[in-house]
Amino acid sequence: MNTLHIEIWSDIACPWCWVGKRGLDAALESFNGPVTVRWNAFELDPNAPRDVPERVDYAQRLAAKYGVQRDAAQEMIDRMVASGRDRGLELRFDRIRPTNTFDAHRLLAWARETGRQAELTEALFNAYLREGRLVSDPTVLIELVEQVGLEGTRAQEILSGDAYASRVRDDERRAAQIGVTAVPCFVFPETRSAVSGAQPAAVLLEAMNETRSRKADGSAEL
Repeated sequence: MNTLHIEIWSDIACPWCWVGKRGLDAALESFNGPVTVRWNAFELDPNAPRDVPERVDYAQRLAAKYGVQRDAAQEMIDRMVASGRDRGLELRFDRIRPTNTFDAHRLLAWARETGRQAELTEALFNAYLREGRLVSDPTVLIELVEQVGLEGTRAQEILSGDAYASRVRDDERRAAQIGVTAVPCFVFPETRSAVSGAQPAAVLLEAMNETRSRKADGSAEL
């Protein structure tokens, strides 16, 4: 049986990306066949600072970003929290420290080579969106790397230099080339099709089955 390939553009700082990952996890459990999943880098705010206060008024931050009143921003947060809860996630906007995620993406590029990318992705989402940890802090990143069974000493070497920086930039360039402007974005390269947003499992499963069918009958646009 042919393997189905999925590429996902995502950012650790994106609550909808974690919600979308839960939809994908459920779809993968229901899909009958082998699948490879590759997480690609997408920075929502490449200029985000590395050092941020321990407490951030996230509603006010969203209000400033989207030019809305604070109450409207709080409604956005409430919707995200409810969507996360529906999929078994605890999103804690009272804890989130909106920091730079570039180094986290560099480690995810490394983890892709080790076969532990999915595990590190999940650990980073949990640390950022539930625990409120500063994921630009090398100490935090190394702890998370070791938590998923990767070598902390190698992570320290990567963080001390610019290793995998070009991989992150390549991911971002490819996103621009194929028109990815928002995340999460689930791309099926064999059919050049995509599903955007934190879709439920049924939508992703339908896209996966359609991609497999198109591959089988030779209609995939390769």
